[in-house]
Amino acid sequence: MQLSIDDFLKLRAQLPVVDVRSEGEYQEGHVQAAVNIPILNNAERVEVGTDYKRKGQAEAIKTGFRLVGPRLLNIINETERVGNELLVHCWRGGMRSSNFCQFVGMAKIKTHQLAGGYKAYRTRALESFMLPLELVVVSGCTGSGKSEMLRALKAHGEQVIDLEQLASHKGSVFGGLSMPPQPTTEQFQNDLFENILKLDRLRRVWIEDESIAVGKIFLPEGLWRQMNESPIVEIVVDRAVRIQRLVEEYGPADREQFLEAMTRITKKLGGQHFNAARDKLLTNDMPAVIDILLTYYDKAYTNGLSKKKHRVKASVAWNGSNLQSFAGNLSQAVNQLFRGKLTL
Repeated sequence: MQLSIDDFLKLRAQLPVVDVRSEGEYQEGHVQAAVNIPILNNAERVEVGTDYKRKGQAEAIKTGFRLVGPRLLNIINETERVGNELLVHCWRGGMRSSNFCQFVGMAKIKTHQLAGGYKAYRTRALESFMLPLELVVVSGCTGSGKSEMLRALKAHGEQVIDLEQLASHKGSVFGGLSMPPQPTTEQFQNDLFENILKLDRLRRVWIEDESIAVGKIFLPEGLWRQMNESPIVEIVVDRAVRIQRLVEEYGPADREQFLEAMTRITKKLGGQHFNAARDKLLTNDMPAVIDILLTYYDKAYTNGLSKKKHRVKASVAWNGSNLQSFAGNLSQAVNQLFRGKLTL
């Protein structure tokens, strides 16, 4: 039985998803929570592809059966551990998923094949970034606690897109320190799509003010364009408070990795400031290091904000404490400010 992408997205709340593509394809990007059971692994896929080019489709199909045959029992055993009724897809909803469904069907496992395969899922994901959202962009100088603010707003029932959490990166040149490896851009987009799927598009959605790149990942063009057209709420936090927050955040980081990251902004920071920051780092004086770095980051933020001042609808001071209480007050204040409708 073949499913449309709409039916697939609905049914996966009840049934597990099996991705029968190779492990390499799966690692590049996959449906969230899908289990990878390759019908052709990386090496086998190359061999079949080579035979297809050299000998034609019929011989490539024979090669595929020859390679899969000895692993059929393992494939069925793995599939049984996942469940007795499954959603299945390959890349385009073709031979790999069709054969997989026939093989496991002989073991009385019921399957539903995604028409168009993973490609249909990716198409839907990319289309979703073009659809309108009622965004509120949270801005503020480095160290203002914007990411923490988003999570506190979520705890108050607000809708949130946390780009830094999805990208496993905090945005700046230091943003990858003490963080797990970043996903691929494709996987980031898939996870972002899953986040957006859960949102009510008629309600406000908070998102952090980011550049188009978060570490090595680039934001989808449609979402990026909407962010650049949406109203901004600026969080204003004293420099001393921001320094303390950043010391707590980056203080435990490996010093060599921190210095290597700092080296990448030597030109922007200026040689004199870089040397001063490096010397302070070597003496483990992190407050002084952060203070010097903010000379560059605050200037960059001020210059960037000056180009979008017309979008700043509120500047709200925060002393850095009582985050949950402040987030609740911020939510109420924005309700009153925009009267439920975010229009510029």
